[in-house]
Amino acid sequence: QVQLVESGGGLVQPGGSLRLSCAGSGTIFSIYVVAWYRQAPGKQRESVAVISSGGRTDYADSVKGRFTISRDNTKNTVYLQMNSLKPEDTAVYYCNGVLGGSNVWGQGTRVTVSS
Repeated sequence: QVQLVESGGGLVQPGGSLRLSCAGSGTIFSIYVVAWYRQAPGKQRESVAVISSGGRTDYADSVKGRFTISRDNTKNTVYLQMNSLKPEDTAVYYCNGVLGGSNVWGQGTRVTVSS
């Protein structure tokens, strides 16, 4: 069973940048579809970005042009580069990996965008 560990969250000013990392255990992580979700206080968890095993990506409209998802299979890591951050990006960000019947979540990393 793959395990996922997120890192890179923190406090950043509006307009700033952060890069989140999702490190996966196990060699088969490279064939997982991996997505970043976020959950703001009082709101439902929502999908932010997804990347296939082959590198195909898709984004929520709210982050298109600002966020970039990528993966380095040599490091078993998926990244979320977040630029031009806005206060409404404040949330706990979760990494999710899916492969067949396996659906794995990380513990989350908090991102706060505030001046």
